[in-house]
Amino acid sequence: MPMYGGVWYSAADKGDEMTKPDVKSIFDIAPDAAREAQLDALAEAEIDAGKGIPNDKVRAWLLRLAKGEKVPPPTA
Repeated sequence: MPMYGGVWYSAADKGDEMTKPDVKSIFDIAPDAAREAQLDALAEAEIDAGKGIPNDKVRAWLLRLAKGEKVPPPTA
């Protein structure tokens, strides 16, 4: 699965839902509980494997951004 902007997605996730003429917002797409549960499980597994970024690093980064600093996102 490729990663874009820190979010994992599959070709199925990009889907054609947003290209349908009656879909104007992501809120117009019915939730898929099974897919959300699958993605939640994948995210939890990554965190359990130590692939997450600690909250203190993210917080420090966000505080610097809020001050107008141009800093790269934190890494694990």
